[in-house]
Amino acid sequence: MDPLENLLAERACERLVLDFVRRLDLGEPGSVAELFTEDGTWEWPDGGRLVKGREALREYFGARPADRLSRRLMSNVLVTVTTPDTATATSYFSTYRVDGYEGGMVPPGPPVQIGHYEDAFRRVEGRWLLETRVLHLPFGGPTPRAGRD
Repeated sequence: MDPLENLLAERACERLVLDFVRRLDLGEPGSVAELFTEDGTWEWPDGGRLVKGREALREYFGARPADRLSRRLMSNVLVTVTTPDTATATSYFSTYRVDGYEGGMVPPGPPVQIGHYEDAFRRVEGRWLLETRVLHLPFGGPTPRAGRD
């Protein structure tokens, strides 16, 4: 591949990784489905979850509790372009969240999740999309409720 095309592909895939968490935290959670291919999958092997297809993804992520406040920090995003139309990535994340949020500032606590994603991307009609996203979660705990210690 031409070095510029490779760089543009890497950047498009990195942007998908970041847009995913922005939509979960600040947008419409169900809209993350638009970042996947029609047959895309999201999997959490240790949690026994596998969601297949764009409509199932929209329903799964759209079911997020309305009173949940979350912020995810993404880092170490490493994209590898494997062909002109495919790529993979590994990215690390920390998730801070509470349920029962009614507004205002929440006292900080430790992250409830720290892990990484393994992603596969495919270019479809000139647009890069997530084909598979696998969640690996070595550190995790329950989501606290706002206003409780």
